[in-house]
Amino acid sequence: MNQTEKLSNVTRVYLRDFEKIFCEMRRGMTGVCLGNSISANFILQMIPHHQGAINMCRNLLRYTTCIPLQEIALGIIREQTESIEQMKKALPCCRMLKNTPQELCAYQQEMDRILCVMFEGMEGACADNGLSDDFMREMIPHHEGAVRMSENALRQRICKELCPILDAIIASQTRGIRQMRTLLQDGTCSCGGGWRMN
Repeated sequence: MNQTEKLSNVTRVYLRDFEKIFCEMRRGMTGVCLGNSISANFILQMIPHHQGAINMCRNLLRYTTCIPLQEIALGIIREQTESIEQMKKALPCCRMLKNTPQELCAYQQEMDRILCVMFEGMEGACADNGLSDDFMREMIPHHEGAVRMSENALRQRICKELCPILDAIIASQTRGIRQMRTLLQDGTCSCGGGWRMN
């Protein structure tokens, strides 16, 4: 995170926990053993991505007093928990659709590029003592990554059970990006720093 001012102890604790969650998510996404099915590979990398968002939202909810952002965070937890369950249910069927080495290579090259942009965007987000704004600057590139990963998968030969899951990810995370950008632009969550001590 790029620090723009001296950080309070509360902010430091928030960012320390964010960094732990971020590193766990990145290890989960990049360390998974990939196979010969694009559909299954997508699920295996998206589940830790979703779980990272859930954990980041729980970290935020310990501090933020911004009601619109609380609602967004609770929505992320609910939607991505449901999406994880849907992907786990679809995984056995998705494993059955095999892809050619050429298909796998083209898909994974784009996936790796998307992940690199997402990780850099999350790590490079500015950090100050407005924890709510910090969270949104971290979560927007996270959501953008999910949209691009889903669009990349939809361009491939994939299991039909995965398609509605991808459509739902694109719709929900595009909506979340729009909501968070609006909150950042109008300063709704910036008053008083948007955080509280427990």
